[in-house]
Amino acid sequence: MTRWNTSHIPDQTGRAAIVTGANSGLGYVTARELARRGARVVLACRSAERGTAALARLRAEVPTAEVEFRALDLADLASVRQFAEGLTDFCGDRLDLLINNAGVMALPYRTTADGFEMQFGTNHLGHFALTGLLLPKLLATPGARVVTVSSMLHVLSDVRLDDLNSETSYHRWLAYGRSKSANLLFTHELARRLAVADSRVVAAAAHPGYAHTNLQTAGVRMEDRQGAERVVELGNRLIAQPAEGGALGTLCAATAPHMRPDAFIGPRNGLRGAPARSFRAPWTRNGVTAERLWTASEELTGVRYDFAVPGA
Repeated sequence: MTRWNTSHIPDQTGRAAIVTGANSGLGYVTARELARRGARVVLACRSAERGTAALARLRAEVPTAEVEFRALDLADLASVRQFAEGLTDFCGDRLDLLINNAGVMALPYRTTADGFEMQFGTNHLGHFALTGLLLPKLLATPGARVVTVSSMLHVLSDVRLDDLNSETSYHRWLAYGRSKSANLLFTHELARRLAVADSRVVAAAAHPGYAHTNLQTAGVRMEDRQGAERVVELGNRLIAQPAEGGALGTLCAATAPHMRPDAFIGPRNGLRGAPARSFRAPWTRNGVTAERLWTASEELTGVRYDFAVPGA
């Protein structure tokens, strides 16, 4: 793969895209660059205040952008359903790009509105439900893609199928790693099921390497751990690449021609740099685990995937 950058993004005119967590960081950059290339983009964000602020900022940076904000709380399945049901006026029966970007990292133990451990519930289950609810639009759209943002920290742990909600024990970083492994297992199984259905929708994954965003400081700030927050901020300044660099993997997976299903795209050296195919732990390609996680996710969210093309 060449040293891919935003100049390689093909024209996106006429395409409809949804980017979760688009109010800041990687999601904002992803939404901005897609809009800059002509896509119509929904900024799907939990906070109305931050979402509308991001919308105004993006329109100032890209005056020709066709963008709008819509509320989406991935930690609340009712919000996910409401968001999906309200999209008809935006993209009708088609959807070209779904960018599952939003996430939380290394939080003290919390639960979602539906009682799931927050990292697993937000990072995996929320996006699992959203993708399933939007699948008919994706299947009806030639060239559609689903890109789910994982992390190199997936190497911290495989999922624990016997304790998906970390009820037996909880370690914030292991729980984060499990949620990011779940993202890759989801992508793997989604790509497999799309292939079985003879669908041309591409499911791929991406990671940002070490990118300077608000994600790293959220957990320590929630606990008012000021010393830890200063250490994280120092690491961000000295080592991390900016969000513009971190978003390249996502943008590449979403728009580069001939993207391979189940690809995992991230910085060339793992932490920063141009996008390339990335290392992933062997357990994220374990078909048995992926299928069992899928079944459990359908049961937990109540969302059943239907791979029949609408109207076919």
